[in-house]
Amino acid sequence: MKLMHVDASPKGAKSNSRMLSGQFVEMLRERIPALSVDYLDLAQDPPPHVSGDFARAIYTPEEERTPQMRALLEPSDAMCRRVLAADALLFAMPMYNWSMPSSFKAFLDLIVRGGVTYIAGPDGYAGQLARHKVLFLTTRGADLRDGSPFAGMDALTPALTHGFGFIGVRDPWFVDAQPLQFAQPEERAAGLARAQAELAMVADRWAADVMSEAA
Repeated sequence: MKLMHVDASPKGAKSNSRMLSGQFVEMLRERIPALSVDYLDLAQDPPPHVSGDFARAIYTPEEERTPQMRALLEPSDAMCRRVLAADALLFAMPMYNWSMPSSFKAFLDLIVRGGVTYIAGPDGYAGQLARHKVLFLTTRGADLRDGSPFAGMDALTPALTHGFGFIGVRDPWFVDAQPLQFAQPEERAAGLARAQAELAMVADRWAADVMSEAA
């Protein structure tokens, strides 16, 4: 199985999402010895944000694009190739102001491409990531679970669900570590433990799927 592992936190060694995503990759390696990993660090290699020239190039028919347009689209083309080449996708990020970090939004904007990751046809749009296993691993300062005063303020989960759903991701896994920042030490420890247990469950499931597909 080929995994594309994307980290979005800028906090380096102090990042909870990076710690947990690294643990998940190790869980997969233990269960899937042939695992290969394509790693992308959005803090070290931030994608460009959408510009007017980029938008014009995207909506220009391919046969009419100038060499300058093709050059402008090459980072997006390359990123789409990396995503499509993977069998599984791990996206790890902190929640910022109830949604995703801007670096991850820029990444998403790079890979939502007509004619590449979704195809327009007579019956609508067909996303090209339907075969991919996808895990969104998020870390949250507050507790946004049902019953919390902040439960209605989660803009991250629907943004990820709909953004990736358009390019074919139908049943992603979500593991949310919470509460971490605005919590007592015991609450923080419990939030991390819940997330680690859920990650182990996902790793077990993915490994079982790989074994089933190989049989």
